[in-house]
Amino acid sequence: MATVRSVERQIERIEGFRVTIRHLDGRDVRGDRQQIPTYRYERALKGSANVKHWREQRFLPHYPGFLVDALRADGQPAHGGTLLATLRDT
Repeated sequence: MATVRSVERQIERIEGFRVTIRHLDGRDVRGDRQQIPTYRYERALKGSANVKHWREQRFLPHYPGFLVDALRADGQPAHGGTLLATLRDT
């Protein structure tokens, strides 16, 4: 088990973009919250996939009860249709 902050860093290191993990009501989850599973993937999802696909296939099944925003370089959430290659290039 890991902290929210460490999972956010793992995702950034592996996937190539920053994320913010949130509660279902939209509030940010404290970074020092523990007892969250580590990010189980070792390789980035292909760049032709979009943010919605990544969220539904890689994040939500392993982190029920949480939402996630994939962040653009300016810190704003990326739209679900944004290609991962585009997001990584920002």
